[in-house]
Amino acid sequence: MSRVGKNPVSLPAGVEVTLSAGSIAVKGPLGVLTQRVDPRVTISRDGAVLSFPPVDESAEANAMSGTYRALVANMVHGVSKGFEKRLQLVGTGFRAQAQGANLNLSLGFSHPVVHRMPDGIKAETPTQTEIVIKGADKQAVGQVAAEIRAYRRPEPYKGKGVRYADERVVLKDVKKK
Repeated sequence: MSRVGKNPVSLPAGVEVTLSAGSIAVKGPLGVLTQRVDPRVTISRDGAVLSFPPVDESAEANAMSGTYRALVANMVHGVSKGFEKRLQLVGTGFRAQAQGANLNLSLGFSHPVVHRMPDGIKAETPTQTEIVIKGADKQAVGQVAAEIRAYRRPEPYKGKGVRYADERVVLKDVKKK
């Protein structure tokens, strides 16, 4: 059995799990997340603990048990504490401003870039050069951060662009004559 799939997921106080045919729903203070469940994995509940044994001993079922254990653990963490990604803008005149469901970016183009946030995702700008993306769905938070970063990736010579807060950009030397 998968090593990850063997670990149970404990449910913190305030988190409710609903198991139905082919899906699981996790409800908490930050929202509700649902996930379709592969038929090769059974989800068993024992009080405040969920376990994910595979249906048979095949390699695919074993892999899926670990995958769904990780997905449900992220759902539980998301509805109880939430996820966040931090981005930094590096460059002269680069700034961001959050207005409701829109994120207005000035990234050195001839036009402003307006990024619309999907449902369940919030963007905050503590400073003009810092963006904090928050939400309950780990995949959606990461996808929105990647889309914002893709507008202007850090370039390798001066390091200007949108980067993750913990990202380290390796700068190249300029061409020498």
